[in-house]
Amino acid sequence: MNRLFSPLQIRNTTFKNRMVVSPMCMYSSVDGFANDFHLVHLGSRATGGFGLIIQEATAVSPEGRISYGDLGIWRDEHIEELKQIVNFCHSQDALIGIQLAHAGRKASHHLPQDGARKIPADKKNGWQTVSASSLSFREDEPAPTALDESGIQKVKDDYVAATRRAKEAGYDVVEIHAAHGYLFHQFYSPLANKREDEYGGSFDNRIRLLLEVTAAVKEEWGNEKPLFVRISATDWTEGGWTVEDSVLLSKGLKELGVDFIDTSSGGNVPRAKIPTAPGYQAGFAEQIRKEAGILTGAVGQITTAEQSEGILQKGMADLVLYGRECLRHPYLPLHFAHDLGEDFDWPIQYNRAKMKL
Repeated sequence: MNRLFSPLQIRNTTFKNRMVVSPMCMYSSVDGFANDFHLVHLGSRATGGFGLIIQEATAVSPEGRISYGDLGIWRDEHIEELKQIVNFCHSQDALIGIQLAHAGRKASHHLPQDGARKIPADKKNGWQTVSASSLSFREDEPAPTALDESGIQKVKDDYVAATRRAKEAGYDVVEIHAAHGYLFHQFYSPLANKREDEYGGSFDNRIRLLLEVTAAVKEEWGNEKPLFVRISATDWTEGGWTVEDSVLLSKGLKELGVDFIDTSSGGNVPRAKIPTAPGYQAGFAEQIRKEAGILTGAVGQITTAEQSEGILQKGMADLVLYGRECLRHPYLPLHFAHDLGEDFDWPIQYNRAKMKL
């Protein structure tokens, strides 16, 4: 059996293969509620054979949304529609995770089709954003409010409440979104955090909020199911966050009971020069895996079965995540199984179209 189609056990959860749908915002929600689009979008990837589908960044509070079109889990009323998605994915023998998110200073934006511009707090569909410090992501954007003690406590409480709702909805994995320049990244990167209290300055202070939230989420989530954290391994900017920092952070997260580091990069500096290429982030996953002793996922321009299998065979990662490629090909595992000569079970409804090896 190819490693790509071998099972992986994390706690009491078995992943039937190593192919994962990466969380990708769809900007198709109203007031945080999931709808038929989300059911079909995520459900089709479950039918397509992915071992795990990670739902898009799902806001733990209204002010934590990137845009007014983001999914949310800040109200108990959100659970019913989310549970429908979970139940369908389970019916297709797929696991489903939820990425719990807070956008911080990168919140309050127009939808991508409308230009994705920042919306000032006094305009329709806009609100006051918050961050580690009162520093804008872009110089021409309204500045966020630096979180005070009560604001930090609200973030912690919101994450715990969202985790409780995720448990009630039946998700198999919770992933804390701490990458791409969103709130936790804004705290741990020295480029966005200029605080002078216990949440700023030193490395230990800058990672403090993420560790505190992770500990609270872990207590609520429990030990039965996996807990993931997505991080940006580097800011790709001099004086910013580095992969060596990410190794130290990952060790701290592991001590708190985190099982897996979803390894991405960038997003905290608008003009960072990122040398993108096929599999360009897999080396970060490899370094964290080896030096922190924790399971990792590789993501970023991974588009072929052979490339995916090679990453796993070389010990660079334990799971492979696909973003744009699974938008192009919702049944990607069926095609990759054929490419690798793997006798992979197709949905019984589609067996008549199964490609012969």
